[in-house]
Amino acid sequence: MTATRPGETLGALSGITLIEIAERPAGENTGKLLSDFGATVIKVERPGGAPTRHMGPFKNGESALFAFLNTNKKSVVLDLASPEDRATLDKLLARANGLIDDHDEAWGARHGLTSAEVAAAHPHLVHCAITPFGQGAPAEWQNARSINVINAGGWAYHSPSEMPHEKPPLKGAGRFLPDYESAIDAAMATLASLHRQRRTGKGQFIDLSEVEVQLNRIDCVLDRMVAGDADPSDERTAYDMGGPGTSFACKDGHIYLFMTTKGHWNGLRQLMGDPDWAKEFREDWLEFDCTKDNVVRFREKFSEWIAGQEKLAITEAAQKGGVAMVPVNTAADLPQHEQFIHRGFFQQAEHPVFGTVSYPTVSYKMSATPVRVVSPAPALGAHDSEVEAL
Repeated sequence: MTATRPGETLGALSGITLIEIAERPAGENTGKLLSDFGATVIKVERPGGAPTRHMGPFKNGESALFAFLNTNKKSVVLDLASPEDRATLDKLLARANGLIDDHDEAWGARHGLTSAEVAAAHPHLVHCAITPFGQGAPAEWQNARSINVINAGGWAYHSPSEMPHEKPPLKGAGRFLPDYESAIDAAMATLASLHRQRRTGKGQFIDLSEVEVQLNRIDCVLDRMVAGDADPSDERTAYDMGGPGTSFACKDGHIYLFMTTKGHWNGLRQLMGDPDWAKEFREDWLEFDCTKDNVVRFREKFSEWIAGQEKLAITEAAQKGGVAMVPVNTAADLPQHEQFIHRGFFQQAEHPVFGTVSYPTVSYKMSATPVRVVSPAPALGAHDSEVEAL
C-alpha cells in the first residue's frame, strides 16, 4: 500500500489491491483512475517494459505517455511465458481484489488467463477485460487499434469537422480517445464489482467493448443518421452542424464560433458594435438564407474583425451575450487557465527525468479523500524486490 506522509489522509480505495497486466492505454488508464483513488495498483510488465514505455512523445528518452498513465503504481517485471513467473502472478492474484487486462482472447488462452481460467483459480477476483469488440469477436477483429475503434464507433467524423475546404482540418482529440473513454466505463464497472465483492466475497468477469463505449457516447449527428434524417457519407463536411461557424485566427491564437440561430446572430452583431457589413444580412439568414455565398461573405468579414481581438476576453464577452464562441486552447494554455487554477485541476509532482510536472487530475473534488498524485510512474521493475510483500 502507498505510504502516507504525516497529516495526509488515505485514499477512498486504500486497502484495495489491483493487478494490472494491461499493456494498452485503455487498461493502463483504468488502473490509473483507480490508483488515483488510493488503490494499490501493481503493474506487471514484460521483460523490457510495457509497450507504452516506448511510445512518444519522449523527453530525454522517457515516454510522456507512460508517465501520465502510470502515476501512483508499482512496477513488477514478470515473463508470463515462464512457468515460474506465471506462478508468481497467481500468488499476486490470490491476494488481490481485482485484475485489469486489455489483451485479446488468444493472448489470454496462451497465458492461462481466460475468463474461465481466472474464475476457476481465483473465484474472489474482479476480472475486467477491455477489448475492441468484446469477448467472442472474430479473431481478425481482435487486433483492432484505437483508430479502428474510433471509426467503428462512428466518432472519427469529428476530425475534421466544421472546416471549410480551403483550410486544413482541425486536429482531432488524439489517437487514444477510445482508450480514455473506455477506461472511464471500465473503472466504473470495476468499482461496482468491488462493492459487490465486499458484500459477498465473490468476484465476477467484466467484458467491456470499446466500440460499444463509443456508441454509448452517441451525439446528435449520429442520432440524425440513425433516425434517417441524414445519410452516411464520406464527404469531409458531411456531418457538420451547418452555418458559418468554424475556427478563426485572433490576436493571440484562435477562437471557435458556432452560430445557427437568429439569437446567435443578434448577439454577435451587438458584440461587434453592429458594423455596416452585418446589416447586409437578413436577421434570420442563419435559418432561412444560409447560402454558400453568404457563408463565404460572413467568414471573410468576421475574420477581419476577430483578428484584432484577444481570445479569452472576446470569448468571455461573447458568452455573456449569448454567442457560442470559445477559445481554442493549446496544451500549454491549460495549466495557466484561470478556471483550472481555481479548481486545482493540475497537481504538481516531481518526476525523476522530467522534473516538476503539472499532472491533470479529475473533474471532481472529494472532501475526505481527495485525489492525489503521490508518486510518479515507476521505473521498470522498481518493486521486484517487494513481490512477496505486495
